[in-house]
Amino acid sequence: MHQELEGFTAKLERVEYVPTANAPPHRPHQFVYYIHIRNDSLRRLKIIGRKWVITNMDKHKLVVEGDGVVGEFPELSPGESFHYHSYHLLDSTSVATGLYLAEDDESNQVAAQLAAFEMQVPDDQV
Repeated sequence: MHQELEGFTAKLERVEYVPTANAPPHRPHQFVYYIHIRNDSLRRLKIIGRKWVITNMDKHKLVVEGDGVVGEFPELSPGESFHYHSYHLLDSTSVATGLYLAEDDESNQVAAQLAAFEMQVPDDQV
């Protein structure tokens, strides 16, 4: 388990349902989410990875993890932030949690937890 670093935070800015998405039948619901990652610690940090766990209404879990974030490895000095958006294709209303991993200049790894949030399929789309 990676240690959280005070001042290194990840927050959901908003999530949007996109009904016009050209999605596969097994995951017909697209959600676009906007994330704000901020470094208010005293260390310079490089975001090196992320891991999300998405749980649907049937309690099935989808784990999404990889290097960097949206193909980048943002480097954040104290006081800097990084905003990005991405999306998930889902089969039903789901809850997501996330973790962002970063490394400081001395190769210490730290984490920022993204609080759980819901991606709610509108009633008229079920």
